[in-house]
Amino acid sequence: MAKFDLAFSPPLMNAAGTLGFVPERRGLAALERLGAFVTNPISRQARTPAAGQRYLEYAGGFMLHTGHPNPGFKTAVNRYARLWASLELPVIVHLLAQEPADLAWMVERLEGLEGLMGIEIGLPPEASAAQATELVDAAWSELPVIARLPLEGAAQLAWSVLQAGAAAISLSAPRGALPASSAGLLCGRLHGPGVYPLALRAVHSLAVQDIPVIGCGGIYSPEQAREMLLAGALAVQLDAVLWSGRDLQTFTV
Repeated sequence: MAKFDLAFSPPLMNAAGTLGFVPERRGLAALERLGAFVTNPISRQARTPAAGQRYLEYAGGFMLHTGHPNPGFKTAVNRYARLWASLELPVIVHLLAQEPADLAWMVERLEGLEGLMGIEIGLPPEASAAQATELVDAAWSELPVIARLPLEGAAQLAWSVLQAGAAAISLSAPRGALPASSAGLLCGRLHGPGVYPLALRAVHSLAVQDIPVIGCGGIYSPEQAREMLLAGALAVQLDAVLWSGRDLQTFTV
């Protein structure tokens, strides 16, 4: 089991992929509302944006298919490590987990960097319990690990990743499919107010099992954030609301 306890004060942070690899300078005034800053996803090798259509709206929100573009681990650390150390709040580096060896290589190089509170690893959408366990085990280090699980599969994977050493789990956006403008379907992650009931139910179901869970999905108001905390979330992450122009200063939890 995990050797760390995570505590966030306040119990609020951004979700990976919402505020960049470091927050923009013009947004620093609102960072006092966050208990931690989560970076954009970083992979060992550089990744380019997904080709073709990447955004589709639906009645409950919108779907994104980005491909998790990033400059690769070495470039990201060279570019941002000094800025992470200078932030006035703890940093959680989000790593894309694909191969255990690559993940272990990245985690080893994050140990000892200043300003880091922990590591969040984004597990593949179709990860099995065995694969999830292997990836979390590979990320074991002196930094606490948050395993980011697909919302729709979190109940099946949560205990496996906790037994492998994760300090907590977080929830990634559910995946769906919509007809694309070209022939066929576009698959991607679902965001927007319509996700909130699914996320709240998932948080409650995990919390009643004493699973340390960070809630995320469809939170568009401080009231919804507080409801998720009352349902048992250790903390909450804000995703698409941060792109809506909503002032972070209004989120008091």
